[in-house]
Amino acid sequence: MSFQRILRLPQDRIGVLVGRKGEVKGEIERRCGISLFIDSKSGEVVINSKGDVVQSQPFKSVDIVLAIGRGFSPERAFKLLNEDMVLQIVDLRDYVGKSRSSLERVKGRIIGSEGKSRRVIEELTGSYVSILGHTIGVIGKMDGVRLILDAIDMLASGSTHKAVYNMLQKARTKAKMDRWRLWEEQIEPKSE
Repeated sequence: MSFQRILRLPQDRIGVLVGRKGEVKGEIERRCGISLFIDSKSGEVVINSKGDVVQSQPFKSVDIVLAIGRGFSPERAFKLLNEDMVLQIVDLRDYVGKSRSSLERVKGRIIGSEGKSRRVIEELTGSYVSILGHTIGVIGKMDGVRLILDAIDMLASGSTHKAVYNMLQKARTKAKMDRWRLWEEQIEPKSE
């Protein structure tokens, strides 16, 4: 069984995908067991599996290429090779429609002054956020990605940054407490 997927990336991200002397492209091909054919003029990227799809990781390679295309560095995109990491891409036009000024306003709220809001959101969720054009890309564990989607929804709806940070902090504290309880239950000897 073979695998083929065709993606279109912004032309200004093709150089990042290829990397210096083809290093990034080669690393994706090697680690995922696929081959990449990149048309730098059109921005079209063709992903083909090499050999058996079961032994390669073509779906991970699609996520890595998409992540790089949505503004992530190759180092962050390669984190998607971890089983528990996922990529989510959100189209901000779903929140603001076609209004250019509304799009810029919501992007500004998510980024924050000098990138502060984005940094805080990343720190509180243990995830990565990239804002490019009309999309927001998120790389992280499923729980962190869900929290970021909630934060985006809140910020796009006009919630204050403080309310968003409080929601994220409460979720982080709850997750820590849940892990602590689980750890405690595993160490306590079972009494009969």
